[in-house]
Amino acid sequence: MNYRRSGFTLVEVMVTLAIATILLAVAAPSLTSLYESSRADSEIRRIHQALQLARNHAISYGTRVTVCPTTGGACGTDWIGGFRVFTDGSTADNFDGDDIVIKEISGFNNKDFISFSGSAISFSPDGLLPTNSTAETISYCPAAKDNSNSKSATISTSGRISFDDTAVNCT
Repeated sequence: MNYRRSGFTLVEVMVTLAIATILLAVAAPSLTSLYESSRADSEIRRIHQALQLARNHAISYGTRVTVCPTTGGACGTDWIGGFRVFTDGSTADNFDGDDIVIKEISGFNNKDFISFSGSAISFSPDGLLPTNSTAETISYCPAAKDNSNSKSATISTSGRISFDDTAVNCT
């Protein structure tokens, strides 16, 4: 009798597993970079959309709209903890009793960094940055302040918000 056997030998399976393990060890570091790049792109787009919403709301309703990081109920300085978009009726760049929340953005990855020179971004009723303002840049850096996957958005004095492709650093 002649039996035909099909399948793999133990040696063939072990060689295949060894090769797969080596390939995975080589690919894992590049997956981290891919994840950081994807996360930075996603989060800077989330910031960009919130800024666009603030500007559009200011123009549509003819009121000053402010974006600032939230610390409890007041504006703070920690952008990683999340931020608030609100109509800014009385005291400029300050969330108080007369203001109406338009949108709240939840916190970001606590291992990441957000760099912004000011404490708040305001849009006047015509969609411009306030008088005597300069262009502002907000940067998002995943995992390290000098990460090569960092992204940023620039707000011009005319209120235009755009992505910035130059080298970004969150220091």
